[in-house]
Amino acid sequence: MPESLQGTNSNRPFLLAIGLFLLLYLVLAMLGVPQGWTARIQAGASHEALEDATGDADHIPASVEAYEAESDVHNAETLVPPPIWTVLPFLLLISAVAIFPLLRFTELWWESNRNRLLVVLVLATATLAYYAFFHAQPVEGHWPTHKLESPVAGVNWALARTVFENAILGEYVPFIVLMFSLYVITGGIRIEGDLTPRPSTNVAILTVGGLLAGFIGTTGAAMLLIRPLLEANRGRKRVVHTVVFFIFVVCNCGGLLLPIGDPPLFLGYLRGVPFLWTLTLWRPWLFVNGALLTVYFLWDRFYAYPLENVEEGTRSQRGSKSKIAKRRRTNSDDSQCSASLRVLGLWPNAFLLLGVVLSIALLTPERSFLQTDWHPWLFLREAVQLGLVACSLAMSRREVRQANRFNYLAMAEVAILFFGIFICMQAPLQILTVEGSRLGVRSPAAFFWATGLLSSLLDNAPTYVVFFTMAGTLETPEGATVVAGVAESLLIGISLGAVFIGAMTYIGNGPNFMVKSIAEQSGVEMPSFFGYMLYSCAVLLPILLVTTWLFL
Repeated sequence: MPESLQGTNSNRPFLLAIGLFLLLYLVLAMLGVPQGWTARIQAGASHEALEDATGDADHIPASVEAYEAESDVHNAETLVPPPIWTVLPFLLLISAVAIFPLLRFTELWWESNRNRLLVVLVLATATLAYYAFFHAQPVEGHWPTHKLESPVAGVNWALARTVFENAILGEYVPFIVLMFSLYVITGGIRIEGDLTPRPSTNVAILTVGGLLAGFIGTTGAAMLLIRPLLEANRGRKRVVHTVVFFIFVVCNCGGLLLPIGDPPLFLGYLRGVPFLWTLTLWRPWLFVNGALLTVYFLWDRFYAYPLENVEEGTRSQRGSKSKIAKRRRTNSDDSQCSASLRVLGLWPNAFLLLGVVLSIALLTPERSFLQTDWHPWLFLREAVQLGLVACSLAMSRREVRQANRFNYLAMAEVAILFFGIFICMQAPLQILTVEGSRLGVRSPAAFFWATGLLSSLLDNAPTYVVFFTMAGTLETPEGATVVAGVAESLLIGISLGAVFIGAMTYIGNGPNFMVKSIAEQSGVEMPSFFGYMLYSCAVLLPILLVTTWLFL
C-alpha cells in the first residue's frame, strides 16, 4: 500500500476489493463451503458437550461422526511442545518493533510499511518453515474446529498449514476485519467544536471513551474519540501523556464491562460465560479507570498545563503582556468547552457502527442465532462487517473524512505487524498450552498476573483461552461458585489480567498501535516501545498492584 494513500481519494479500490470478496463468499455459499465449516464446528461442540457429560471421550454416538473423522487421533497421541528456541522469530519481531525506531540507521527505514512487511514475512516464513521441515510431533489445530494434525514422512506441509490456519483463518482474519470495520466507519464520524485544551476537557473525553469502550469495543471508542482529543490539544506542546492515558483507559481498561468491549471477554462468552457476567466486575473497572483519570487530572492540572502557560509566557516576553493575560483568560473559560460542540456523519455511520456490534454478538457460528436452530455460517460475520464498511465508504460525506484527515496508514501498520505477530506467536502459545500447568498458577492473583503479563506480549485473546482452559482443569473448592466450568474467582483474575495488563505495552491490544500511529500522523512525538513502558510501569503498575490487593 503506498505510503501516501489517502482514504478520501482512494475509496474505489477498497470498494472494489470488498465487492470481490463478497462475491467470492456468495459463490462459496452457493457451493455449501461455509455451511460445511459451520457443520464441523457444531459437530465439534456436540462432541465436547457429550464428553463433558459422560466423562468418556472414547464412546461418542454416531451423531458426531463428522467430528470424529477430524479428531479421532486426539485420544491416541500426546501433544509435545516445540523446542524453546522456536520462540526466536517472535522475540525478533518484538525486538524490531521496540528497537528499530530507536536506532539512527534503522529509524527511517522502519517507518516504511513496505519494510515492516519485509521483516514480518521473513520471520513468519521462518516459523512456518520450522513446522514444515523440523517439527516431528502432532500439532493441535482449532480451525474450523478442533483437530490434531499428525506429522508424515518428508515435508510436513499439513503441519505448516494447520499452524497457518490457526493464526490467520482462526484468529487474524476475525481480528483484522473487525478492526478495519470500526476504523473505517468511525473515520466517517467527526466530533468538533470549541474544545478548550484544559485538563477538565481531556478528562471528560477520557471518561466518555472509557464508558463507550464497553459498549462499542475499545477499537470503536478509540477511533471515535482520538481525533477530537488531538484536535482539542493541537495548541498545546505537552500532549504525549494525554495520548498515553487515552491508551490506558479507552484502548484497554474501559472495555471490561461487556463481552463486546474486548476480544478475550467475547471468547469467554463463546465458551459459556453469561453475557452480563462481566458487569459484576464493575468495582475493579471503576477503581482502575477512576484511579487512572485521577492521576491524569492531577498530572495535567498541576504539572503539564501550568508549564504550557509558563513556556508560552517565556516565548512571548517580547510581545504584549496583555496578549498573555488574554490567552490565560481564554484558557480559563470553561464555558467554551461545549459552546458549539456538534457531531457530523452520524448518518449512516452510527447505524453501521451498531450493525458491527450486533454482528459480533449475533453472527458467531458457535452460538445459534437468536435461540433458533440456525447457526450463522463461518465468516458470515466478517462478510457483514465488510458490507457495512462498503456502505460507509459509499454513503458517508467525503468532507467529513477530509476534515478528519482520514487515511489508511494506521490500519496498514496494524495489519502488517499483527500478521507477523499472530503467526510467530503460535510456537510460544503451543509451549504455553502444554507446559502451562507446570507454571504453578493456582490462585486468582497468580492467574491475573500470568494472563496479564503474557497478554502484554502475546495477543490477549488466545492467552485468555489458554488460561481459561487451564483454570477449568483445576479442582474447584467445595462451595465455590463456578462460571462456565471455571471457578469464578479464577475467572475474575483471568478477565482482569487480559483486559487491564494489555495496556502495559503497545502490542498488548490492537487499538494501542492504531492510536500511536494516528497521534504521530498528527505531529505528536509518541514515546518508543520502551518509553511507553516507562509510563505504564510508573502509572499503571502501582494501580494494578493495589487492584490485586483489593479484588483478588
